[in-house]
Amino acid sequence: MKDLYFARHGQTEWNVENKICGASESPLTELGRQQAVTLAQNIIESKVQIDEILYSPLSRAADTAKFVSKLTGIPAIKEERLREQNFGIWEGTPRHSEGFTAAKSNFIDSYGSGESMLKVAARIYSLLDEIKNDDSGKIYLLVAHNGIARMVQSYFYDMTNDEFAHFGIKNCELVRYCFT
Repeated sequence: MKDLYFARHGQTEWNVENKICGASESPLTELGRQQAVTLAQNIIESKVQIDEILYSPLSRAADTAKFVSKLTGIPAIKEERLREQNFGIWEGTPRHSEGFTAAKSNFIDSYGSGESMLKVAARIYSLLDEIKNDDSGKIYLLVAHNGIARMVQSYFYDMTNDEFAHFGIKNCELVRYCFT
């Protein structure tokens, strides 16, 4: 058995505005930076064993991971496959719009110029398979996005389409998974 940890980035400006960030950049707010510091403190205080942080190249996740790395001393490496899904025509639009909610139920839809959920699953599942089969014994923390959190959750647990579409975690929430 091998552990894996996942954390969503800190709060962003578009989180506050309730907009879909996707592959677009939205910087951390002051609260988001504080959440990253709190995440690092929680890792230190709980004595969670993490050997390496892999993070999304988008600034909100990269900045969160770098705060955690600096405060914990855990090395951090950018991992392109952790980039959030590109929601195409929906980027920057209200998060809970009727149109976007309906579009999310179509797993092979690329939202015009974006990326389908099936393509996201392919890249996330390949990363998780690599980590699972990594013989180094390293325990990883992935720092990424809510859409990526859905994919990671679906790798470890069966979910209905509705459960998948509505799954999410809070900013800088730390979730533990176990490869069996």
